[in-house]
Amino acid sequence: MKLEKVTKTVRRYDDACGTAHALDLIGERWALLVMRELMLGPKRFGDLRASLPGVSANVLTQRLEGLEASGLLVRRRLPPPASVQVYELTGWGLEAEPFISSMGKWAARSPAHDPTMPLSPVSIMLSLKTMFDPAKAGDVCLSIGFRFGDESFVLTVADRLLTVRRGEAEAASVVLTVSPEEIAGAVYGGAPLPAGALRGEAAVFDRFVTFFELPPKAG
Repeated sequence: MKLEKVTKTVRRYDDACGTAHALDLIGERWALLVMRELMLGPKRFGDLRASLPGVSANVLTQRLEGLEASGLLVRRRLPPPASVQVYELTGWGLEAEPFISSMGKWAARSPAHDPTMPLSPVSIMLSLKTMFDPAKAGDVCLSIGFRFGDESFVLTVADRLLTVRRGEAEAASVVLTVSPEEIAGAVYGGAPLPAGALRGEAAVFDRFVTFFELPPKAG
């Protein structure tokens, strides 16, 4: 039996509006979440799948290829001893962070939004950046390390700015070994941290959680 090659049809809006073209670039299912996961640094294919458990390997491959073809990400191989292929956003791809954050803050106002659903480590870190209120932080200067399994981040608040970077959590004055959902519950819902999750001064974290507030629900 003769097999025919199936050519994937690229769907476009054929609309000159910049919003329409943005959807041409990142409107396919999972594309924007792939970009979200790369906002804090490059990742391997397997790490992306682990952070997006609902996506199949085939679909993830398609989205990575599409984003690469659009100039939003690149593939590169890490030098030895790692010698593994990773995906990372280009400078232009990283420029999408503000509108990804704005979209998240806007959608959090939905009465149907369920904050108890699973979160990836990158997702909760970007959420904290999005919901940070500089006025509440004032002149406070602090750093908190987060360990989520194999992923570690250091979050710093200084000069009314909040920054997040991948790095050894031990470098921070307070270190939390938790799940993303536990951080969301503590920061946004006032839930207590699990026993033994915090190393350092608990008062620092207690002050930290006052810097954030979810937007009010839409009427």
